[in-house]
Amino acid sequence: MGFIAYLVIGALAGWLAGKMMKGDGFGLVGNIVVGIVGAIIGGWVLGLLGIAFGGFIGSLVTATVGAVILLFIVGKLKK
Repeated sequence: MGFIAYLVIGALAGWLAGKMMKGDGFGLVGNIVVGIVGAIIGGWVLGLLGIAFGGFIGSLVTATVGAVILLFIVGKLKK
């Protein structure tokens, strides 16, 4: 997957996670950062569970799961 695809997946995953957890996105750069960090977390967590997805949609699902986990943890730490 190319660099642009990573940015697109990161932006979409960050936006989706923002909608799920907070009800709003974080702007383009914020969504990309949340999505990319989420992809790392999601890949690690799903890997521990023995779950793997392939392709664009699979990468988006993995990144979104990780981004939701990230936002949940950040939300708990902020309280």
